[in-house]
Amino acid sequence: MTVTLADVAARARVSPATVSRVLNGNYPVAASTRERVLRAVDDLDYVLNGPASSLAAATSDLVGILVNDIADPFFGIMAGAAQTQIGGPGDGSGRAGGEKLAVICNTGGSPERELTYLTLLQRQRAAAVVLTGGAVENPAHQAAMAAKLAKLADGGTRIVFCGRPPLPEGDALVAALAFDNRGGGRRLTEHLISLGHRRIGYVAGPPERTTTRHRLEGHREALRAAGLDDAPAGDGTADGTGGPAADDDRLVVHGPYDRRSGYEATLELLRRAPDVTAIVAANDTVALGSCAAVRDQGMRIPQDISVAGFDDLPFSVDAVPALTTVRLPLFEAGARAGRLAMGKENPPPGGIATIAAELMIRGSTAAPRG
Repeated sequence: MTVTLADVAARARVSPATVSRVLNGNYPVAASTRERVLRAVDDLDYVLNGPASSLAAATSDLVGILVNDIADPFFGIMAGAAQTQIGGPGDGSGRAGGEKLAVICNTGGSPERELTYLTLLQRQRAAAVVLTGGAVENPAHQAAMAAKLAKLADGGTRIVFCGRPPLPEGDALVAALAFDNRGGGRRLTEHLISLGHRRIGYVAGPPERTTTRHRLEGHREALRAAGLDDAPAGDGTADGTGGPAADDDRLVVHGPYDRRSGYEATLELLRRAPDVTAIVAANDTVALGSCAAVRDQGMRIPQDISVAGFDDLPFSVDAVPALTTVRLPLFEAGARAGRLAMGKENPPPGGIATIAAELMIRGSTAAPRG
């Protein structure tokens, strides 16, 4: 049943005109009244019609792109590539054609902010939403996401995941473009093992993220295949509640996906296991922090210890030595997500596509000495 302006007014105990004033922002309203109206809007999940309100399923020219951190090249590259397909290059005339207005929504990694942005995009009747990067493995959040995305899809919004696996439940997606993080993690560790490394430390990302779990699972698959698995029985995979299990492996340290975390986690890793000969970092940014920590401990890369990253961000090849990493086709994936969001490309069979990861071997890894 469609929620009306009158329903919101009744819930907030104000007149429909007051609700309209609050939502349009064109007339001063007491702060307490405004708060009451907005709470009613959230409680009833009311969607404000835009200029095309006369069309029941009309969507706007707005496309939302949700990212964890636009300053992170991982997200910036995908968002920029998607925008090239959404906004279009234009023909120099200044006239709008089939393009849409792409709006970047920076969640800061907050599940609550992710849901808030989706609600705001729903109220604006966004034509499409592209969600980038790994998802939070929390059952309550996943259920809330599935419900919210279903409502968006019911209103005509196209939903595309880019670099993110599909939700355990929910079929509102146009497509999910999922990176092969598990396979990439496995091949990276296999490379280090082939060089002769037997004590490999791992600086992992936040344990509640799908990206973290999949990359770490690939790493441990390679260790087990080589008979090197000394991790505990609970190997970081989801526990009975659907969330990640506690990770007490002393060769794994978790932290955010940033340089500072890489630095601090590497110091902790070297304290726990000073005999490691190689370190795998959660991503290339974390790897830079790991490299700095290794050097500050008076060790050389790769002569004393090898360091590897993940993603193949633009600066990876310019690091000294150049960083061995796993290349994800971020620009290509982002552009494809943009085309899917615009209906320019047919969805993959079954709506899900796994995007291959490529091992890039460079100077930061070598055989251990001694």
